[in-house]
Amino acid sequence: MAVSVELLKSFDLLSGLPEDALGSLAEQATLKKYARREVVLSAGLKDESVCFVFEGRLQGVDFTIDGREVGLYFVEKNDFCGETGLFDELERNDYVIAITKAQVVVLPYIAIRQVMASANTLVVAIAQRMAQRIRYLTLQRSLLAIPNVQQRVCAQLVSLIESTRSLRLATDPIEIKNPPTHQEMAIMLNISRETVTRVFQALIGKGLVQRNGTTSLIILEPEVLGDVSQGELEL
Repeated sequence: MAVSVELLKSFDLLSGLPEDALGSLAEQATLKKYARREVVLSAGLKDESVCFVFEGRLQGVDFTIDGREVGLYFVEKNDFCGETGLFDELERNDYVIAITKAQVVVLPYIAIRQVMASANTLVVAIAQRMAQRIRYLTLQRSLLAIPNVQQRVCAQLVSLIESTRSLRLATDPIEIKNPPTHQEMAIMLNISRETVTRVFQALIGKGLVQRNGTTSLIILEPEVLGDVSQGELEL
């Protein structure tokens, strides 16, 4: 499906580019739809495109030697993935799958490299996003070292909130749209889905969170949730 310049402008990474650069990218971009659990990027292959999430959510996953799925990171709406191959041209070592129905704008490397040659701001922006993902993966690894599973689940919820720095100061409810399922959280935290469910039952029972169907999770007491994630309170 063809992609317009206006659609490309909806992505933060591309919105500041000159009109001629956006026009060139739009001519080479495609819009693809993915069903839930469909593979967007495959491990063991060389990436050829950067994928921008227009709708839905993606997740980076890997598999252990015994075949167990491990969640690595989420790719939210307006975010992108597949950028690493722009710089090293090596094979991917993880999969990216759609964890909801998703629409993804695919931009081939050749088109992005042409723009990067004349737009240093794009290079800096991509590098900054890569640095953010490295920091997130470091944080995710630190969560796995938390022995208390209730604390670990709460820490994962904290990381899903848009601004974790202000969490301890926040008093108003915070909405997480299209939250990950219990299974998706379980593979991120190396615990069972049943364990995640029990922690959520405790959180709901304490009035700390509230489900709004399957599309929204309301954090009613963000400050208290932050205290639990830090081990300062117990459920």
